[in-house]
Amino acid sequence: MEAARRVLEQAAEAPAPASALPSGFYDAFVLRGIRVEAAEPGRLLCRFTVPSRLLVGRFASHNSLMWELKNSGGFLHGGATASLIHLVASAVFHIRTTAAADPPSASSSPLEMNISYLDAAFPDEEIEIEAKVLRAGKAVGVALVDLKKKSGKLIAQARYSNYLAPSSKL
Repeated sequence: MEAARRVLEQAAEAPAPASALPSGFYDAFVLRGIRVEAAEPGRLLCRFTVPSRLLVGRFASHNSLMWELKNSGGFLHGGATASLIHLVASAVFHIRTTAAADPPSASSSPLEMNISYLDAAFPDEEIEIEAKVLRAGKAVGVALVDLKKKSGKLIAQARYSNYLAPSSKL
């Protein structure tokens, strides 16, 4: 119990409180380095080289605003994988709505995300993230997101449901 307390309390003593970080800091932290290869209605394909900052491990402070994840195992953190899935899936719905006759909705919210983690991605490994819209109704959309190695081997696969807020008529 004492070891768990030390780990949690040390993480809570971050040099920069969350309120001091700019809005969108976490999304930018995760997405830095992503490259969009293809974007079409209902499909988004990205490439991403796994950075050391997104590896499994403990937090180690580099400066007051930047954190890097350190790890003895050396593979992409499951939470970072989930964040990549969420952000790319959200983007594929935006592409779909901007291509549709209706204007894009002002906001959307995730409803559910189910992820199967199938393999590990390692530092400096290039991965492919592909999101495809399976269905987009008036209020709810569902996408399938695959993270793959260059070899085509699946790292993770997710089904992502999103609430598509209706456009304002004002």
